[in-house]
Amino acid sequence: MSRAHRVLVVDDHRLVRAGLAGLVDDDPGLEVCGQAADGAEAVDLVTELRPDVVLMDLSMPVMDGVEATLAVLALRPQTRVLVLTSFAEHDRVREALAAGAVGYLLKDSEPGALLAAVRAAADGQVPLDPRVAAALLPGARPRTPVDHLEGLSRREREVLALVGEGLANKQIARRLGITERTVKAHVGSIFRRIGVADRTSAALWARDHLRPD
Repeated sequence: MSRAHRVLVVDDHRLVRAGLAGLVDDDPGLEVCGQAADGAEAVDLVTELRPDVVLMDLSMPVMDGVEATLAVLALRPQTRVLVLTSFAEHDRVREALAAGAVGYLLKDSEPGALLAAVRAAADGQVPLDPRVAAALLPGARPRTPVDHLEGLSRREREVLALVGEGLANKQIARRLGITERTVKAHVGSIFRRIGVADRTSAALWARDHLRPD
């Protein structure tokens, strides 16, 4: 018999977290290896617990689900991050998928659908709730710099602005109060989002298209 897939449950609401953990643990193919109350705690636990799947809330204090997804995958790329969201957060879902999440669920999903999605993520599939999928499909028109800019999260814009100023990752980490590893993950995501391959091109893009808030 194959081992159960290890799942880390991340949600800032204790009752929600406990309910999800109980549901997952009742599935014979899944095992809750740990729980975290925010993204920073999830990042701290991922190396120690080595989960196959992280069931990740998006809206959390300390570190939100998008930043946590970047940091988790920088530490352990083989872990699969599955986002939990509300329909109103579909813009944040787009950011999470760009950060490396493999799929997303709505918080009002049926228990069976949730468990099936966790198993699918662990098996290398891409579970997406069809109720939100249409809202995330890109338009047919070519993407412009404005589109790319609007697709960046607030933190990614901050990092990109500092890249444009010529700061190194270590300097950016100090300026923003985050780890150098997280900065590196943000920079990689930014490169993909704006369509550049190196730091110099990103800096030039920032100077041409990024405007102060």
